[in-house]
Amino acid sequence: MSPTRGVIFDLDGVLVRTDELHYQSWQELTAAEGIPFDRLTNLRLLGLSRAASLEIVLANAPRTYTPQQKAALVERKQARFLELAARLTPADVLPGVLNLLPALRRQGVRLAVGSSSRNTRMILERLAARDWFEVVLDGNDLTRGKPDPEVYVRIAERLALSPGECLVIEDSAAGVESARRAGIPVFGVGPAAALPGVSGHAPDLTHVTAERLLGCGGQRSGRP
Repeated sequence: MSPTRGVIFDLDGVLVRTDELHYQSWQELTAAEGIPFDRLTNLRLLGLSRAASLEIVLANAPRTYTPQQKAALVERKQARFLELAARLTPADVLPGVLNLLPALRRQGVRLAVGSSSRNTRMILERLAARDWFEVVLDGNDLTRGKPDPEVYVRIAERLALSPGECLVIEDSAAGVESARRAGIPVFGVGPAAALPGVSGHAPDLTHVTAERLLGCGGQRSGRP
C-alpha cells in the first residue's frame, strides 16, 4: 500500500453542483427542438462530454441531425449554460469542501481537478477556488472523455505520482470507471447504489475528514 500523496477532485457534483444549470440549458434547447427530455435523462449525462451527452439527448429526437447541426446544438446549449454559470459565486461551493481542502493541504497532500467539462477553469474562477489546485485538466485538454482513463492518468503524470499514490473523488459512474481504469482508488460522493467499486463513500463531503479520505487511498482499485 502506498500513502496517498495526491487527491484529485471531479468538478460537478463534488466541488459545485451545476447539474441543475445543465438541466435547464438542455431543457430549453430540447423544448425548442421538440425533443423529449426529463430529469432522468439528465442524470444519464453526468460525467460525460458534450458530444456524448448530445447523442443521448438526440436518441429521442423526432428527426435526424447532420454533424454541422449537432455542432450548432452544442453551441446553443453551451451559450445558455454559460449565461447561467456566470451567476455562480463562492457561496455555491458545496458543503464541506472549504474545510477539506485546507485540511488536506496541512497533511502535505497535493490537490488537482479532473473533469470532462470544458467549463472547469471558468467555474473554478467564479467560485474563487482555482488557487487551491496545483493541476487542473478538463475537456479542453483531453482527446477522450470519461469513462476513458485519460484524464486521471495524465493528472497523476503531471503530479509525478503513481496511480497508487492518488485518490479520486467522484460522483458519477462514468467518473468512477475512468479512475478505476487508471488504477486509482475512488471515494464516491452521492447515492451508493450508483457508484459500484469505490473504496469509500458518503452522501456528500460535509462530514468527510482528510483522515477518512486518506484512509481510502493506497488501495488497489483494480483495472477492469
